[in-house]
Amino acid sequence: MKATLRWFGPVDDSVSLAQIRQIPNVVGVVSALQEIPVGDIWPLEAIEERKRLVEASGLKLLGIESVNIHEEIKLKGAPTQKLIENYKECIKNLSKAGIDTICYNFMPIFDWARSDLAKDLPDGSNVLSYDKDLIEGKTPEQMFDEITSSSKGYSLPGWEPEKLPVLKNLFSRYKGVTEDDLFENLRNFLSQIIPIAEEYNVKMAIHPDDPPWGIFGLPRITSTEAHLEKILSLVDSPNHGLTFCTGSLGAREDNDLPKMIRKFGDRIHFMHIRNVKIHEPGKFDEASHLSSDGNVDMYQVVKALHDIKFEGIFRPDHGRMVWGEVARPGYGLYDRAMGVTYLNGLWEAINKENSK
Repeated sequence: MKATLRWFGPVDDSVSLAQIRQIPNVVGVVSALQEIPVGDIWPLEAIEERKRLVEASGLKLLGIESVNIHEEIKLKGAPTQKLIENYKECIKNLSKAGIDTICYNFMPIFDWARSDLAKDLPDGSNVLSYDKDLIEGKTPEQMFDEITSSSKGYSLPGWEPEKLPVLKNLFSRYKGVTEDDLFENLRNFLSQIIPIAEEYNVKMAIHPDDPPWGIFGLPRITSTEAHLEKILSLVDSPNHGLTFCTGSLGAREDNDLPKMIRKFGDRIHFMHIRNVKIHEPGKFDEASHLSSDGNVDMYQVVKALHDIKFEGIFRPDHGRMVWGEVARPGYGLYDRAMGVTYLNGLWEAINKENSK
C-alpha cells in the first residue's frame, strides 16, 4: 500500500507539504484544483504546476480527489454531453501529467453531510458527527448555512457557495428521480468516460455515499454491498473501480467491510481508512483510527487488504482535532499523522506475520 494524505493546496490548507513529508512512510498526497468550477476542463499547465509543487517537497502526487461530477450529468440534463466531453479532457490532461487515479462521487447535490463539524468528546478533542435527529426538520438551506458557517474559513468540497442560490431549483429537478434513474445516468456517464480512462491508463474510483443512506429525499446508490456490485456491473472494465471508504460504508452496521474488500478485490483502486463510533442507526461520531474507539475493526480491514494484495494508494481520511489544533474540519495534521502511523504499523505486522 502507498500511504498518502489529502492536501488541499498551498492556499486552502493549514497543513504544509513539509509537515506531511515528515510523517514516516507517507510517500505522497492526493490533491485537487478546487478553484476550477465543477464541469470546466482542468488545464494541463495547472495540473503540472500542482505536481511540481508537490514533488519539490519530496512527495509524489499520487491521485486526484476529486474531479467532481456536475449535477447536470447526474440529472442527465441538456448540457450533459458537453460536460462529459469536458470530463474526458480532464482525464486526458491528468494522464499526460502522470496521474493515474481519480476519485469522484455520484451523490446528488451534497457530497457529504454532518450535523456537527466539531462535536466535543470527553477527552477534549472534537470530531465530525452525524445525528439524524438534528437534521430531520431542517431545510437544505438551513443545513447549507450551518455547514458553511462552521468551515473555519476553508472551502468545503461539495458545499461550494455557488450551490446555495440554485438549491431550490436543484431539489425541484431531483423530485421524482429514482435510484434506477440515477443508476441509468451513472451508466450513461461511465459508458463514455471509461473507454477514455482505458485508453489513457487511468483508474476511476467512485466514492460511497456519505452518510450511506438517503437525506432530504434524494436518491442514493452507493451505500451498500449490493449497490457497489451493481455499479461495477454497469461497465465491465478494470479501470472502473472503487474508492473504498471504511468510514462512509462503516456507518452502516450491515456492511461487512472485510468481506466487501475481499469480494471487490482488484476493483478497489483507492482506500479511505477511518473509524466511526455508531450510537444507533443514523447517529455516529467519527473516531480515532484505533479499532477499540469505534465500530470498524482496523486489523480486519488491513488484513483483508493484505489478503487481496492491495497495492494502491490509501489515506487515513478524516481525523479528530487534538492538542488545540485549528484546521479544516476533519483535516488537521496531528490525528491524521497518528492514524496513518497506526495503519502502517498494522500493515507491517500483518506482512511480517504472513512472510514467516
